[in-house]
Amino acid sequence: MRRMLNTIYVTSEDAWLRKDGQNLVVEVEGAERGRAPLHLLDGVVSFGRAGVSPALLAACAEAGITVSHLEPNGRFLARVEGQRSGNVLLRRTQYRIADDPARRAVIVRGIVAAKAANQRAVVRRALRDHGDNLDDVARAALEETERRLTDAARRTIAAPDVDALRGVEGEAAHVYFAVFPHLVRVDDPAFVFGGRSRRPPLDRVNALLSFLYAMLGHDCRSALEGHGLDPQVGFLHADRPGRAGLALDLMEELRPVLADRLALSLINRRQVQADDFTLEEAGGVRLTDDARKRVLVAWQERKRDELRHPFLDETLPLGLVSHAQAQLLARHLRGDLDGYPAFIWK
Repeated sequence: MRRMLNTIYVTSEDAWLRKDGQNLVVEVEGAERGRAPLHLLDGVVSFGRAGVSPALLAACAEAGITVSHLEPNGRFLARVEGQRSGNVLLRRTQYRIADDPARRAVIVRGIVAAKAANQRAVVRRALRDHGDNLDDVARAALEETERRLTDAARRTIAAPDVDALRGVEGEAAHVYFAVFPHLVRVDDPAFVFGGRSRRPPLDRVNALLSFLYAMLGHDCRSALEGHGLDPQVGFLHADRPGRAGLALDLMEELRPVLADRLALSLINRRQVQADDFTLEEAGGVRLTDDARKRVLVAWQERKRDELRHPFLDETLPLGLVSHAQAQLLARHLRGDLDGYPAFIWK
């Protein structure tokens, strides 16, 4: 199993990243703020206008370290990477299956079923941890959502094609986010959740979710590239210029486990407060610079949590689940596995 490497997150907009020997060095206003050996890094993510020296970019490209540039709210801007890894035959197989409705549906069926099951696990965790403190309306809503998500996961078996599976996935997402306000346990009007909103996020809960999804997307794309797959060509998500469809596919299984649970924990434990967010004139909401740093620390800590992988039957950090799933998908495409074993959180 792959060793879990580190990702460097650069949040100072006036930072300068350079190479010193075999180390990455971060400077702010000419003063060194940190350094890390390149051989321990998996990626570099910068927010805003941080600069990178050509020597460092070349070293990262050669070492397979991706450098991603994001807006302060986590929206993807650009990515620098070296030569693509992997067998060209694997990618050709990926493209053929993406164009084959029947074979494509088999993979999508597992992804959608796993996502619904993992959303159900989040709801079950809330019923287990807070059931005694819920009022009758909230408890009934969560129990009904648990039932409907179970039904959605089961209906994927009979769904005839990808379009039908997209319908099941959309229905599951709708009922899941409809009860999200009951999962937020703080009595603070600043954290009222009015439904999922994206570009831009229109409330604090959505801003936190979108930021964590951006971090998860970076990790999923890196995992797929590391196992020789093309992150642009997905099976559930249709091709669109500039959209990493396969990375979005892989994210679907992992959103509830890695991002949603962490967002709820940060809010319910009051590790993020109302003033940790900036309300923009255009109506969007984003994390402040200081809050973003704290969320990134929590994100890295969450990725170190260990679990038993249900298919591989071995213990690994949550941060490596995306790599494990990318590897299993590659093995399925090569014909080593009869099906793609999507990740189901237990």
